[in-house]
Formats: sequence, structure tokens, C-alpha cells
Amino acid sequence: RGVQAHRLCPPRGAGSSLEPEERSMEPPAVPEEEEEEEEEAVPLSVVPGPVGCQLFGYVGIEAVLDQMKIKTMKTGFEFNIMVVGQSGLGKSTMVNTLFKSKVSRKSSQPGQEERIPKTVQLQSITHVIEEKGVKMKLTVTDTPGFGDQINNENCWDPIIKYINEQYERYLREEILITRKRKIPDTRVHGCVYFVPPTGHWLRPLDLEFMRRLSKIVNVVPVIAKADTLTLEERAEFKQRIQEDLKTHAISVYPQEDFDQDPEDRALNDRIREKIPFAVVGADQEHQVNGKRVLGRKTKWGIIEVENPAHCEFPLLRDLLIRSHLQDLKDITHNVHYESYRVRRLNESNRPG
Repeated sequence: RGVQAHRLCPPRGAGSSLEPEERSMEPPAVPEEEEEEEEEAVPLSVVPGPVGCQLFGYVGIEAVLDQMKIKTMKTGFEFNIMVVGQSGLGKSTMVNTLFKSKVSRKSSQPGQEERIPKTVQLQSITHVIEEKGVKMKLTVTDTPGFGDQINNENCWDPIIKYINEQYERYLREEILITRKRKIPDTRVHGCVYFVPPTGHWLRPLDLEFMRRLSKIVNVVPVIAKADTLTLEERAEFKQRIQEDLKTHAISVYPQEDFDQDPEDRALNDRIREKIPFAVVGADQEHQVNGKRVLGRKTKWGIIEVENPAHCEFPLLRDLLIRSHLQDLKDITHNVHYESYRVRRLNESNRPG
């Protein structure tokens, strides 16, 4: 009754008479537009708060980054890289140049390098590298005899088998009832494919390898020993390779389908314009203008591998280590490994 009486009473100052007006007990008619607005109204508990809400004092949320950094530095990183290419293209030297240490070859005697046999059998070497307190377990997988045979038919099968074996090993650890707190990660995060500096077009072997491998691993093509080409030959060769990749629908890393936001797309577009990187590897230092630099000495001068004017090795190093290392691992886990996992579980659940 109180509510009804309150509705019948006019507001103060609404009229000159103090007697109540005769009104019907039905609620007043509401325009259709106002009814639609009331129906679409969001409850107050669901309305999102303002973006970037200002705090009254220091809470310590930014300390989460410090916690993650400390924990990650204690556990360290794992990064597995594979180098594929014919013998004599400088694969081992390139890996040594990337990490500025002898990580691709082990020798039984100090001061001597082990001669690598030219077989199709894959070889993996693991090192622990530390820089400014950050430890990284690096595994380098080499393919010494890839493409060296007279008949190179199905020479990519051992490489595909090795990559799938690492996925299978991770999957077996993951589906255990009692799992390890941290599953050892031996999956290949990046495959650097060395293209011979012929200056012509990609060979059928190169196209078939990248077509098959790009579906299961991140493939980064590079032009090996780019110092054997002039700048004009190098630019023309890169353009032909890009045309070949586009014609045969080969998606190398970084793939356009996996760009998450406009900033990543803009950065990756600049990288895709430079692929394949024309690189020069050297693991010896030389004196240039009073500074020690990594380079290769010729009778015309010294080719500095870290000088962007000489080669594109800095772009490759930035892609693999400084800017996209974590992205390589994420795509390996979320895309390539996930595809393998779905396929294997479907096979195991298939009747018969």
C-alpha cells in the first residue's frame, strides 16, 4: 500500500491543488524505444570497469615480472635448433657464429675439430650456455650428408622421422598418469635450411624438403656463403626464391596465419620481405679499426658477419634469439606439436 500511495501522491511543486489526482492503478505507458533500452540494459555487476584504473597507492603488481624473471633464471631455457643443408655450406660455422662459441662440434683432442662423417644419420649435441646469469640448454642437430648422394630420393625421411620421434617422446611423457613436474623438451623449435648460392632458382630438392618440413616444424631458409654473390646477384636470387615459395605455396617462418595482432604482423612483414637471409658465417676474430670483430678474411678485405652492410647475419640472429625465440617455441607447442598430438590420439582411439 505504501508503494501505491507513493505513486498516487504528486511530487512537491507539481501542481497547485493538494488533493490527489485520480490515476489508474496500471503502470504508466512507456514508449517502445525506452522499453527496448530497458531490456538491453546490462546489470551493474556485469558492467566492466574503466580501463587502466588508477590505484590510490602502490600495490606491487609489477613485482610479478620480477618473480617470473627470477624463477625463469633458476630453471633456465631449452632451445633446440636443427641445421639442414649439403656439406660445405658452413652449417657448423654458422651455429658457432650464432652463439659465439664452439657448440656444433666436439673434439676428442683439444685444439682439433672432429671430422664430421658425411652420412644421413643425424647428430645432436647439447650444451649449456650462460650469459649474464641466464642459462640456456641448447641442442644442435646436424644433418651432415643431406643431399650429398647421387640419388637423393626420400632423403628427408630421416629428418621427418627424427622430428616426429621428439613429438612422440613428449606425448608419452604428457599422457602419463603421474607426470614429471617439468617434461624434458627435445622437440625441434626451428630448422634452418641452407640454400646453395647458385644464383638461379630453388632446386626440386629444396622445394620438396621445405614443402614437407614446413608442415611439422618452423623452417627458416637462408642463402649460405652469400659472400660468393655480388649484391645484384644476391637481390635477384632472393627475389626468385620468394617467387618459388609463393608459387608452390610453401609457408616458411614466420607464417602469416599465426600473426596475433597488428604489431606482430607489421614486424613479421618486414622480416618476410628479407627472407631468405643472405648470411656469412665466421668463428674467428680479426682486428678492424682497433676493434675485434667476427669475420672472414679475404685478399680484398675482411667480411664482417655482424655488419648489416656486409651480410644479413644480424637479421637471422635477431630472429632466432633476440626477438622470436619464445615465439618459435610457442608455435612448436601450440601448432605443430598439437597437430601431431591430435593425429596420434585419433589413431589410438580408432577401432581396430
